Amino acid sequence: MAAESKSLGQAALASLSTAEQKALTKVRWIERLKSLWAPVTVLALVFLVYLTIVEFSVCTYTWLQPVMKVFGLLCVLWWAALVALRYLWRSWEARRMARHEAEELLSEVEGAANKHRAALKENVWTELVERATTVAKDLPAASTEALKESTRKLSDAHDKHLAKLKASGWLETGSGLVKALAIALLVRTVFLEPFKIPSGSMLPTLEIGDQVFVNKFIYGVRLPFTNLVPFTIVRAPKRGDVIVFNNPVSPDKDYIKRIVAIGGDTLAFSGRELRLNGEVLATTLETPKHTFWDQRYQMSSPRLWTTDDWYLSESTLLKEKLGGVTHWILNDPNRPRDRDGEVTVPEGSVFVMGDNRDNSEDSRFGLGGGSGSWEFVPHGHIKGKATVIWLALGRGGLLNGIFGGTGFRTDRLFLPMELCGAEAAPPTPK
Repeated sequence: MAAESKSLGQAALASLSTAEQKALTKVRWIERLKSLWAPVTVLALVFLVYLTIVEFSVCTYTWLQPVMKVFGLLCVLWWAALVALRYLWRSWEARRMARHEAEELLSEVEGAANKHRAALKENVWTELVERATTVAKDLPAASTEALKESTRKLSDAHDKHLAKLKASGWLETGSGLVKALAIALLVRTVFLEPFKIPSGSMLPTLEIGDQVFVNKFIYGVRLPFTNLVPFTIVRAPKRGDVIVFNNPVSPDKDYIKRIVAIGGDTLAFSGRELRLNGEVLATTLETPKHTFWDQRYQMSSPRLWTTDDWYLSESTLLKEKLGGVTHWILNDPNRPRDRDGEVTVPEGSVFVMGDNRDNSEDSRFGLGGGSGSWEFVPHGHIKGKATVIWLALGRGGLLNGIFGGTGFRTDRLFLPMELCGAEAAPPTPK
């Protein structure tokens, strides 16, 4: 009875010596590291750790960001080396494929045998265990041909005893696809979602082509297909947060802006002066004439990837402190865009503005709806908090000569949405 309680995998492992078990464990880890998904998975896990650390202590990014860049480069080289080995070293690839196919078959046989254990006669079970044990022994040390032969025998046993007991192939494939889609949907709904910066309204914090991850659970998870957040998970939205939200004026569009005021706050605009609850918002002049790259074309218009539609623009660069969050803003006194007046933010909503105060359709101007009136973002419309830049495809960088001036910007990788406080002004574009 004790033997019957074991799974097929456990029974096969029990048939191996201690040395054989150690060798099998070692080779399985080695083969995992040979997967093209290995460097991607490792980088993603380390990135999540980095994201968490920076979220709670932003100043750590000043020394962690260079470390992350080096680690990311090593993962890219790791991935490239694996690709090269697959195409250039035939014997290495043949060995890897033989082990991969053997592991896939072992997993398939074990799943089917365990599921239908009651329907299998004892001699059939014993045969399957023996065949699986032979494959497990051959995985670490046997030649490629010997491993293929033991795999073939296990496959024959599977076809003979288990194939007729399994569900149809299309049903299993469909079930696997549904599970994969469900996991992807869960991650995007509850945890993280990528967002590409389409315009210059958040310059200089976010440049056109930057891509950020949005923390979906920090404020609370929205119910699917609704604008309802039943409860807060970590904390409520606060001043200084950069958020991605469904525009309440144009629900089919997602915007990214910075929260300037929360429910109950009063904002007073007078020229370029902004008062929050009676206090002038603290700003420090950094560069009177700061140049930056912008684009002429509209995001909704077709565009050739070879088109160079970047142009240099100029504004005044300031450092602003808002709710304990320090960040850059552009606010040119020669381009007055702020509207005079006073407004109180209703409870359960936030007032948002772009860091590029000269060019942002935000709460000051009806969120792009054309009304010209104050508009607020209800908490239920907030998709999440923007965290750090994970990919930057902007003006300059690698391969920009091929793609119309747009290249891979390694200098912007892993930058957070706020400053530690002592950073130098962004460099002048070349």
